[in-house]
Amino acid sequence: MATQIFINLPVADLPRSMAFFKALGFHFNEQFTDDTAACLVIDEGIHAMLITEKRFMDFIPGKRISNAHEQAEVLVALSRDSREAVDQMVDAALAHGGSVCRPPQDHGFMYERSFQDPDGHIWELMHMPQA
Repeated sequence: MATQIFINLPVADLPRSMAFFKALGFHFNEQFTDDTAACLVIDEGIHAMLITEKRFMDFIPGKRISNAHEQAEVLVALSRDSREAVDQMVDAALAHGGSVCRPPQDHGFMYERSFQDPDGHIWELMHMPQA
């Protein structure tokens, strides 16, 4: 069996977060989605669990949830097939409640843009042309 990854992110408003990511073209695995968590399918074997803050607390006994609008604990970086695909997804994020994290970066070998989702989590989209 191939290894799968599940990134777990606390969210303040699950329906709002689901609507945001659906607007970016993602879908959810309904088998692992209920009123406390939603399984965002990023790619085959790659998922993000959007978990209500109350439910998230069950997984981190003795700790607090970081305020992602003020602190950063993780950057979620995703590759895209082209610069245009990077721009399309970031532009959609900004049009649906996301915010700019930093200006676009063009390193020659890699193009990247980033945004913050409505809960403040940072998503970086990048395209690296094949040599």
